[in-house]
Amino acid sequence: MFERFTQGARATVKGAVAEAERVGAGSVTEEHLFLALLEQEGDRASSAVASLGLTRRRASLEASFAEARRRGGLTKADTDALAGIGIDVDAIVSRVEGTHGEGALTADRRSRRWWSGHRAFTPGAKSILEKSLRIALGRGDRFIGQEHLLLALTATPGTTADVLAEHGATYATVHHALYGPGADGEGHAEAG
Repeated sequence: MFERFTQGARATVKGAVAEAERVGAGSVTEEHLFLALLEQEGDRASSAVASLGLTRRRASLEASFAEARRRGGLTKADTDALAGIGIDVDAIVSRVEGTHGEGALTADRRSRRWWSGHRAFTPGAKSILEKSLRIALGRGDRFIGQEHLLLALTATPGTTADVLAEHGATYATVHHALYGPGADGEGHAEAG
C-alpha cells in the first residue's frame, strides 16, 4: 500500500514517526499522523487545514489531545454520555491520578518492539492508513495523498476525530475545504 502514497503522504507518515519520537511515545498514533499533517506545506491538505484555522490553533489541538489521553482515550462524546447517567469522568480521572500518579490512564503503552529502534503503529493509526486507501479508491484516485489521510482522520470514529470536530474539522467541513461545495465523491468514504 505504501507504494501508492504520494511523496507528501510519505513525508506525513515519516513525520508522524518523528512526532512520536519527539514526545517519547511508544508507538505512532492517529494524533501523531494529524500533527505531522499540520507540518506539511504546499498541498491541498495543508491548504484545507489552514482554511479551517487548524494550523494556527495547534496549541489548542495539542491540549485537547492531551486531555483525551489523560481520560484514557475517552472521547468528549463518551464523557458527555457518561455524565448523562451521573458518572463524572473528571472526578474518576482525578481520583485515579491521586492514587497512581499523573497520567495513570494515558492510553499510550510502550510497544513490544521498542528495542528495535522503530516505532510501531497503533491499530488505530493503521486503520487510518487503510481508510485513506478506501477513501482514495472511493474517489477514483490512483494514489493516496495527504488529503486522503486528512479525510480518514475525520471519518474514523475516535478521539482524534472527536478533537478535530471540536475544532470545526468534521468529514464534511474538511471535504468542502478540499474539494469545494457539491464535489463528487462526498459521502462515499464515510460508508467505507
